[in-house]
Amino acid sequence: MGGLIDLPHFAPKAKRVIFLTQSGGPSQLELFDQKPGLEKWAGKELPDSIRNGQRLTSMTASQKQLVMPARVSFRQHGQSGATVGEWLPHLGTVVDDLCFIKSMHTDHINHAPAMTFLLTGNQLPGRPSVGAWVSYGLGSTQRNLPDYIVLVSKMQRPSDQPLYDYYWGSGFLPSRHQGVRFRNASEPVLYLKDPDGLPRPLRRGMLDGLAELNQAKQADAGDPEIATRIRQYEMAYRMQTSVPELADLSGESEETFELYGPDSRRPGSYAANCILARRLAERGVRFIQLFHPDWDHHSRLPSWCVARCRDTDQPTAALIKDLKRRGLLEDTLVVWGGEFGRGVVGQGDWQSPEAGRDHHPRCFTMWLAGAGVKAGFTHGQTDDFSYNVAKDPVHVHDLQATILHLLGIDHTQLTFRNQGRDFRLTDVHGNVTQAILT
Repeated sequence: MGGLIDLPHFAPKAKRVIFLTQSGGPSQLELFDQKPGLEKWAGKELPDSIRNGQRLTSMTASQKQLVMPARVSFRQHGQSGATVGEWLPHLGTVVDDLCFIKSMHTDHINHAPAMTFLLTGNQLPGRPSVGAWVSYGLGSTQRNLPDYIVLVSKMQRPSDQPLYDYYWGSGFLPSRHQGVRFRNASEPVLYLKDPDGLPRPLRRGMLDGLAELNQAKQADAGDPEIATRIRQYEMAYRMQTSVPELADLSGESEETFELYGPDSRRPGSYAANCILARRLAERGVRFIQLFHPDWDHHSRLPSWCVARCRDTDQPTAALIKDLKRRGLLEDTLVVWGGEFGRGVVGQGDWQSPEAGRDHHPRCFTMWLAGAGVKAGFTHGQTDDFSYNVAKDPVHVHDLQATILHLLGIDHTQLTFRNQGRDFRLTDVHGNVTQAILT
């Protein structure tokens, strides 16, 4: 329903996307990009041959110039032999379903511009997010839920990293394409419940009367946002039934809660949101985005990174297994990653447990799984210091083009005219990363 009449441009491999957004910049050096040769460089300055005259990132005053090896051991897993840091033991059990891209790079070095760039193709707020573009291009496969739903983890401690609404905004696209954030509360979407004493038929009659007024106004003004308003009222009416049923996890089996881990029983946790993501996928929601913050480890990297891995490791692996056993992984694209990586030099005393790593846009790791991507595959390579991309670079715009391609969309053809110019998610850039496709 809805969408552009000429889409998809070709047969899609994916019907839906689950984007597991790890906000803050997860360290590829501790999680996926093993560099055993760093041990001999521990406490030494990064070679000029690697820096090539580049200035080291210096986001904080504690930035040092000395190499800090990974603070964790790595293990090989599966038939693919993929190496994963030991802080992610559960993810190690599903590496043969994953496609690692170890050569990601971005243009931006601070959180908000880099996250905005990852999700909208531009560093400045105001552009449509990838989920909004997908909703605009493909429309919906069902009537009872929004095309684009956002779930943000409820952290055990207050997060010092803001997540802005424009990360899932519709920008200049019609507002019905923006992401709808489900709250971590008994009422996931505000104002869905009817006031006490208001009969359901009366509510229906009020909406019908309001629709007539809006239709008359639209005929007079020709404003497409009025049509959006009518659709949103109707969607909200249907969501009064669909959302409570969706958000009620009490019907999930004990085995499912055990699969996703002990945190899955805590409403709003990343684990509970992973279960919700699967339920949304089952109900035909086109784009599902999870946000898990606090990967910004300028200090105390061993303890804080372990904590984030503990939050996400088992639920992420469980989601892959759960989708696969239900036959959903074959037409669901799962994307995992953050806005950039972390640098090889330490912040603070590199030998201290208080040390951390600074932002690093020049190379980082993301992974994909499911519809249309090679399983048990690794693409790209960094240099011996995980400082620069050494082989098969994949720019953020390339990732965006690839996601759209798997949904049957030619990224160069999905455009929207605004203020006299045709805009697209990938701006004037981006190439599909064909090497990772089946």
